[in-house]
Amino acid sequence: MSKTVVLAEKPSVGRDLARVLKCHKKGNGFLEGDQYIVTWALGHLVTLADPETYGDQYKSWRLEDLPMLPPQLKLVVIKKTGKQFQAVKAQLLRKDVREIVIATDAGREGELVARWILEKARVNKPIKRLWISSVTDKAIKDGFRHLKNGKDYENLYASAVARAEADWLVGLNATRALTTKYNAQLSSGRVQTPTLAMIAQREEEIKSFKPKKYYGMKAVTTAGLALTWHDAKTNDTKTFTEKHIDEKLANLKGKSAKVTDVKTSPKKTYSPALYDLTELQRDANKRYGFSAKETLSIMQKLYEQHKVLTYPRTDSRYLTSDIVGTLKDRLEACRIKPYTAVIAKIVNKPIKANKSFVDDQKVSDHHAIIPTEESVPLSALSEKERKIYDLVVKRFIAVLLPAFQYEQTVVTAKIGEEAFSAKGKRILVQGWKEVYTDYTDEDSEDDQKLPEVNKGDTLSVVSLTKTTGETKPPARFNEATLLSAMENPSKYMAGESKELIKTIGETGGLGTVATRADIIEKLYSSFLIEKKGKEIFITSKGKQLLNLVPEDLKSPVLTAEWEQKLTKISKGTLSQKAFISDMRQYAKEIVQEIKNSKERFKHDNVTGSKCPECNKLLLEVNGKKGKMLVCQDRECGYRKNIARTTNARCPNCHKKLELRGEGEGQIFVCSCGHREKMSTFQERRKKNQNSKVSKRDVAKYMKNQNDEFTNSALADALSKLNLKK
Repeated sequence: MSKTVVLAEKPSVGRDLARVLKCHKKGNGFLEGDQYIVTWALGHLVTLADPETYGDQYKSWRLEDLPMLPPQLKLVVIKKTGKQFQAVKAQLLRKDVREIVIATDAGREGELVARWILEKARVNKPIKRLWISSVTDKAIKDGFRHLKNGKDYENLYASAVARAEADWLVGLNATRALTTKYNAQLSSGRVQTPTLAMIAQREEEIKSFKPKKYYGMKAVTTAGLALTWHDAKTNDTKTFTEKHIDEKLANLKGKSAKVTDVKTSPKKTYSPALYDLTELQRDANKRYGFSAKETLSIMQKLYEQHKVLTYPRTDSRYLTSDIVGTLKDRLEACRIKPYTAVIAKIVNKPIKANKSFVDDQKVSDHHAIIPTEESVPLSALSEKERKIYDLVVKRFIAVLLPAFQYEQTVVTAKIGEEAFSAKGKRILVQGWKEVYTDYTDEDSEDDQKLPEVNKGDTLSVVSLTKTTGETKPPARFNEATLLSAMENPSKYMAGESKELIKTIGETGGLGTVATRADIIEKLYSSFLIEKKGKEIFITSKGKQLLNLVPEDLKSPVLTAEWEQKLTKISKGTLSQKAFISDMRQYAKEIVQEIKNSKERFKHDNVTGSKCPECNKLLLEVNGKKGKMLVCQDRECGYRKNIARTTNARCPNCHKKLELRGEGEGQIFVCSCGHREKMSTFQERRKKNQNSKVSKRDVAKYMKNQNDEFTNSALADALSKLNLKK
């Protein structure tokens, strides 16, 4: 009897597929059943060969050997995963195997993982494609009932290969040219360099910013109504001329406020759209300080291991119409505390789908991130997993709830000839905001509770004061705002045509939802950017790099044009060969430009310490997790941590402590000036731990927090503990 090999991307997904397909017989890197053999990659098992594969001249990095343009790029098995490749290959080449099902992640990179394995193993058997957005048993069974023809995805594979080869040709040539020209570890790429350029541009905007003072007026009446002044001509609440305000204040002294109008109008707001990966990474960073990389890692566990959320690497915030029929089951799966009551309101009525969250035209490979039909006790999730799960579930519930409705009242008044106003609102229907009761609402003065006033009323003014403020520079990027800038870099493209800016918007900005986190991490690990608190700063090395790279590599235009062409390749409207030919020519041009450059690179972070391996002076750099000493000789590669940021907190200001030194000489240091030896810190921690309530007691308390709870001693202890925090 002939069998089918199912190729998954990771072991965890492979085990899930094997269980559903009844493959229980264990083998070397595979599971087998009567009909199927399930095997798996470990991410990429095959990759493009390193430059040295194409000739001994590339083993040493020399400017004169560039550009590197092999006639055809080769595939090689990754050494550390070579054993698994051989295990996969053995199953693919079995004589009793007649068909292969590609079950790697349903997207461009997933297609590349599988097809490169098949190509390297020289397998030429019929291919089917499993294309699913969650790995629940139900999704797997449905997916196997509706397997796609592998030929339908050959253009997607071609675009994936084109992306990989273009990055090799341009990225490696640019990096080697910069590194050898300036004898420094300098890397450049079509996504990371324009991202770095945006950070540099923001830094320049902040540096060149000159604050301006502005002025306004506030009046408070006997009725308790707080009124804000408006300029009669511009309707602005501020002016930059202090004399202008001082004159008005003098003229208005002792005058009453006459209410000229009271206008009440109904308003409504709708829930934010469902999450795609970038929006989820933004929210997780804003609320919990999670990095983009960390959020993606947590999402992968919730998708693969717990199976409670759908495929994370999606760029859509909409659902397809075929998902609508499953919404009730997904809600039932989430029907646990603290979502029980609000979900009960939804499922007891027919669920209405509308264009605000269901639109087939706005979904390409995968729909928005939503819960699956699998339920999970929250106790099975880690604290971080619960936080991400909570974000997704609440957003999912919110789009199924009605609009938030309120009445907005605007009171306009005159004091003398000057116009003043006040705004307030009264909530009518909580709607989707019911699910966000534990989140801080970011409403402004519209929350003012207005007293009962009517048109024509004259109110005595208790106080009339001048208000002052100062214009602020644009904020530095944090990971949340940098993700937004990468997604929509058009505001950083002064001088470009509207058509080109529109193109960049249509191609999804810099990078993809799946790669942006890695790009940010690479900028950190290359010491081109550093983090201070939550803010991102460009380093001296980063600034210098931008002066050294060709102009094209600093602009989002290049990556936008690439993505546009890659999309055309995936749709079969552009030749992969023609695209790569253009990339070869471009690689020649950027290498020549770097070779001809008259710029210089200077290390400005040289220490007095010498490298123990090559005796050259070491550089001090700020890594993402603390300070490091790095050899300035790129070929040496010596690195040593000298200080790292820990999760330990300062007893004075509660900021994270930095650990410096080695062995018995280790010391904790805080930016506020606090310092303590390791031995002192351990004594303090031991004392604190002895005074803490046990985790078991805390868990028991949390489980019963909504029920009758009589252990008052424990409740008091928990209350005191919370107050200390």
